Amino acid sequence: MLVGNDIARAAGIVKTGGVIAYPTETVYGIGALATDVGALQRVYQIKNRPLNQPLSIAVSSMEMLKSVAKVECEDFILKFLPGPVTVILKKNKILPDILTARSKYIGIRWPDNKMALDLINQTGPIVSTSANLHGEKDPVRAEEVKIAVDYVLDGGPCRYGAPSTIVDLHEYTVVRKGIMYEEVRRYMYGCGCATED
Repeated sequence: MLVGNDIARAAGIVKTGGVIAYPTETVYGIGALATDVGALQRVYQIKNRPLNQPLSIAVSSMEMLKSVAKVECEDFILKFLPGPVTVILKKNKILPDILTARSKYIGIRWPDNKMALDLINQTGPIVSTSANLHGEKDPVRAEEVKIAVDYVLDGGPCRYGAPSTIVDLHEYTVVRKGIMYEEVRRYMYGCGCATED
């Protein structure tokens, strides 16, 4: 397995259908083009992840986010992203069904990590699922990535070293408690329109 800090090389692998691991502020993720069905099939195989469990994706701007999903609660997005929060929104047709396990909704990360953002700026939207075998410990350093990806983009240790909080912005509920959960909860319940998770 190749390991290095060459963003252009990592982006080139992704753009030609390859699969990489890359750093975020939470944990290391698997990167593959969000619109490449063949690459997405490889992600499921590499992770040994059931096909009925959707994958999240990562973007690097509001413009890119709007290209893949229908934006709801833009005030929430602008407050917490980029950052360690995943938002669930209704997907646009550009995203293949395999990505979302045929759901109409997609989990989206906008990471607060310069290396990840530089990568995504070069590739467009990529998968953002933890770079581990399904159900195993999330890697927070490049050397902890043990799965069979084509390249590991080494960005050093992840700032938080724990998963993101997941928020369904269609239902306005917290789906998973993670980094920044308390801040997210205070914001959501402060406006009086959230329901208990």
